Amino acid sequence: MDDNDRPRRRSTEGDLGTASLLASESLERYSLDELGARIELLETEIARIREHRRKSADHMSAAEALFRPRSA
Repeated sequence: MDDNDRPRRRSTEGDLGTASLLASESLERYSLDELGARIELLETEIARIREHRRKSADHMSAAEALFRPRSA
């Protein structure tokens, strides 16, 4: 089984893994070009996460509709 196929442990509150590390990293050593490239990369990642969240929400809604008790 590939590691990506294994269930992921839930993050503790306030700990979002790598995102937490990125938020605390000093940006002093980066040039303007590097900062621009980093912004572009992060914006792409944000779009990818939003799309995944939307698909997950749609999937959850479909599952809830399927398993919702029928009214009599």
